[in-house]
Amino acid sequence: MNGQADVLFINARVVDVFTGRIIQREVAVKDGFFQGFGPYPAQKTVDLENRYMVPGLLDAHVHIESSMVPPARFAKAVLACGTTTCIADPHEIANVAGLDGIRYMIDAAEDQLLNICFALPSCVPATHMETAGAAITAKDMEEIIHHPRIAALGEMMNFPGVIHQDPEILSRIDLALRARKPVDGHAPGLTGEDLHAYVRAGISTDHECTRPEEAKEKLECGMHIMIREGTCAKNLDDLFPVIDEHTARRMMWCTDDRHPEEILTQGHVDHIIRRAVAKGLDPVRAIQMGTITCADHYRLHDAGAVAPGRRADFIVTDSLEDFRPGEVYANGILAARNGVYCADDSEASSSPSLEVMHLDGRDIDLEIPAQPGKVRVIEVISDQVVTQNTLLPPSVQNGLAVADPERDMAKIAVIERYAGKAGTGIGFVRGLGLSKGALASSVAHDSHNIVTAGTNDRDMHKAVRKVVEMKGGFAVALDGEILQTLPLEIAGLMTDLPVKEVEERMKSVIRAARSLGCPLSDPFMALGFLALPVIPELKITDKGLVDVNRFQIVDLFVKEQNQ
Repeated sequence: MNGQADVLFINARVVDVFTGRIIQREVAVKDGFFQGFGPYPAQKTVDLENRYMVPGLLDAHVHIESSMVPPARFAKAVLACGTTTCIADPHEIANVAGLDGIRYMIDAAEDQLLNICFALPSCVPATHMETAGAAITAKDMEEIIHHPRIAALGEMMNFPGVIHQDPEILSRIDLALRARKPVDGHAPGLTGEDLHAYVRAGISTDHECTRPEEAKEKLECGMHIMIREGTCAKNLDDLFPVIDEHTARRMMWCTDDRHPEEILTQGHVDHIIRRAVAKGLDPVRAIQMGTITCADHYRLHDAGAVAPGRRADFIVTDSLEDFRPGEVYANGILAARNGVYCADDSEASSSPSLEVMHLDGRDIDLEIPAQPGKVRVIEVISDQVVTQNTLLPPSVQNGLAVADPERDMAKIAVIERYAGKAGTGIGFVRGLGLSKGALASSVAHDSHNIVTAGTNDRDMHKAVRKVVEMKGGFAVALDGEILQTLPLEIAGLMTDLPVKEVEERMKSVIRAARSLGCPLSDPFMALGFLALPVIPELKITDKGLVDVNRFQIVDLFVKEQNQ
């Protein structure tokens, strides 16, 4: 049943990701899918004037919540960049609201032109060393693993549980494999026999490689490697030497966590492709890594290529070397032109609040009584989510260990926001560059308690109270006053404001943070990852400092003989 096409695109130079060739073709589209090649009769003909027709791009691993907007607004932003399918892992909102949060994201993905598939969060909470808003077991996962939008089991961050064969962790992996869904990994620095045990369990991807040697070893073990270019973690430069004609078929692009400002000003997966091509990668190979490689791995047989039976998701562009989407089609509909979403004029529907803030912000003790010895200090590494573990003598005033801006040594605290008990972990951090004031945020991966860092307790308290008052968000305080805020009323992670407005407000809070001395490109993204206890070396949760290499909570103070 061929019949009449809805649209026939003529004079198209099609990037064939199956063979790696560019083929002059006529392409027919019917009912939102590619019908076939050749001069089909059609209701409408569109002349592409010898421009390139490129399959719509796929983001292999993304947390929509990091865009700070719900799926409908995220979809418009990334479609304008040529991303037409994504594998979204909603473990941020799952750690806040459990299965209700996952269902909210799935429901919100319906009726979007963006093809949003999901990886079912595997680690809620991520570890036993933090307090999350929910816990999801293998039994809970049985309710949702077969949903048609679930394409995979989300990143398995509990690699010690896998290696030591924790029955609950292995049952989650087994559930996904029995459902014929791949299992995503998260294993920064894992090597040798531990890596072998991790892969044997059935885990097939990793997006946490930061060194070529690490990526090569994981490729040799049969894993698929995602090269990440997010807002906080950027790995393309380091991993680029690994890409060649043999490895590229098992490597994909992902953004992981990307804030609105970078999406709107730089792009999305298209930005990664442009950077890779500028570094010398063949444009067609770069496109294959952003399309068919991801589609094949996640068994998305209706995406990733211009071919009969696939979704009519594609980009029209003048150049593959300077790859910039001219027109973007999704499901056969013109979704964007020259970086501007144009499919419709409707605003995103109002989203439920999913309010989770059981904290009044007034009875939080941030004092640190001084003890003999040195203190463990979290050392920030710019543009990375990994940190270093440094021992330094504390600054002491009136019997209390305090921040020391002259040594770039800020105080940091994570405050539990779910049980109403205000459990608080307190420590020190270097690399934020704060010379005064304080920052606070309800985006603190992965459990998303409130994280604050500052040079004095007064401003830290002020910033935390403002975040509580807003039911979530970012706040910058100085001299007992609030300088700037960005409210995130949906689970403390997202807001229903338009993406452009979120970008402008985000710029304002970043400018305010920089006025305190912070030089980082995105201080709040960096701050949020300091609470992530699954990426080495030293992190902090509401339960205290976490030595990730040892996977245990450790004391802030270290006596001289224990150094």
